[in-house]
Amino acid sequence: MSNKNSSQQDNSFKHLSHLGWTSHFRAQLERIDNKSLIPARVTGVRKRYFFINDGKEEILATSAGKLQQESSSTYPVVGDWVMVRQTAIEGILPRKNALTRGAAGMHNKKSGEYREQTIAANLDSVFIVTGLDRDFNLRRIERYLTLVYNCGLTPVIILTKADLHKDPEHFVNEAESIAFGVPVHLVSAFNDSGLSELTPYLAHGRTSVMVGSSGTGKSTLINRLCGETVQTTGEVSASVGKGTHTTTSRDLIMMPQGGMIIDNPGIREISFWEIDQGVESTFPEIEEFAAGCRFSDCTHTHEPGCRVLQAIQDGELTEARFENYLKMKRELEYVSARKNKSAGRVEKERWKGVSMKIKSINKKKSF
Repeated sequence: MSNKNSSQQDNSFKHLSHLGWTSHFRAQLERIDNKSLIPARVTGVRKRYFFINDGKEEILATSAGKLQQESSSTYPVVGDWVMVRQTAIEGILPRKNALTRGAAGMHNKKSGEYREQTIAANLDSVFIVTGLDRDFNLRRIERYLTLVYNCGLTPVIILTKADLHKDPEHFVNEAESIAFGVPVHLVSAFNDSGLSELTPYLAHGRTSVMVGSSGTGKSTLINRLCGETVQTTGEVSASVGKGTHTTTSRDLIMMPQGGMIIDNPGIREISFWEIDQGVESTFPEIEEFAAGCRFSDCTHTHEPGCRVLQAIQDGELTEARFENYLKMKRELEYVSARKNKSAGRVEKERWKGVSMKIKSINKKKSF
């Protein structure tokens, strides 16, 4: 394509730039033969229909019959760029990225196919939202970080309800101690403190998604950032410290700052699907300690010369953090195997491995 034609096409899609349209998606569009289809972004998903925005207006759309037969990885989600004929979605432009997890209820399921759930697509950042009440949990934050890193995305930690404490800064220090290099923002929707720090993430054309438990204040935070009520909010139970699912769908919300936020229903189960360098990125110091072990195949449980165990003994690493690291490593190994084998076969092989380890330990003791 000549520079002149490329410039003309750029100008023809300027009305999409505020929705996050970039050269990445323009390049995907150029590969499509059917020039009668127009691009639009999915701003909401319901059971039988979608909200899409073509840069000029938001309209209702349905999926073409062939799309309804596709897998979850190729079915439209909030944030997707889709190709539309009138009000029918004919296809999806290849995603820049996506936030995915194991489908809810599959974490402990012993039978059936292990399924993927795509939460949102084409993101610039993921807001891990945690309330400074009973919701604050470092181990859960580590799981969220691993989930985000596995998807190749950029995490941002937002600590809400700062007004509940006279000196909430120690929560920031705790979060920073387990989230190396990740921005941690302390905010309060009650008095608007810290909200201005989020402005760079909401710049023109940028897209963020919020994840966290119910009752952490995600919807309230969006309302305060918007300056008006755009999301329904609910009370948090004083007895159990949990909120109700006032947000029941995922919607891309246009922010007055110029960017977009995707609100997300509270997540009760943080199950993994993508398997990348998530654990290594979340626990870099453990990986560094492990590199200093005497044996290359050290299990960090009993071996002499184990640098990880020495770090725990010396107070450089807490047992709780190390146990969470091991737990997620095992879980990701299981997920990797299960995605390629039947659940029954994975269970059988796992218990065979456990049995062999026990026999090996007993044999050593007998000497």
